[in-house]
Amino acid sequence: MSSAVAPSAIGQLYADHHHWLVRWLVARTRCPHWASDVSQETFCRLIEKGIPSPLRDARSYLTVVARRLLVDDIRRRELEQALVDAAAMLGGQVDELTPDRIVEAVQMLEGLMALLTPLPADVREAFLLRRVDGLGHAEIAARLGISDRTVKRHVARAYALCYTLAFDD
Repeated sequence: MSSAVAPSAIGQLYADHHHWLVRWLVARTRCPHWASDVSQETFCRLIEKGIPSPLRDARSYLTVVARRLLVDDIRRRELEQALVDAAAMLGGQVDELTPDRIVEAVQMLEGLMALLTPLPADVREAFLLRRVDGLGHAEIAARLGISDRTVKRHVARAYALCYTLAFDD
């Protein structure tokens, strides 16, 4: 990808496709405000990372970038909701749920997700169901359609990765 893209090229891409991209996103999100935010972030990403030269199919490229940003945004929202749900379950054990604490917790969870990214999806899912959702091995096995023993191996593998990353120098 070329990061040395003339500002006029991105400006022209914006002028030609911005409204189309917002409509495409509204059809998927059912929220014009969210669609507008993701559209803006898409073009910001193009400014930061550049665009391939020559760009053969602008709309295809924009949908790939926007779809990835949308998935990231959905994951971030799910993490935030999980944090709010966890705080609600703790009830009086939480001093105060401030915006700073929410941001800190979301950053911590995003860091954890980045650490777990190298793991296969089923291993990561088993670990998150165990540690975040608090499910037992039998419940996880039923949900993922795997054996109880496989769940234990998956969770142990994720723990081993976390331990290695935390304590190996």
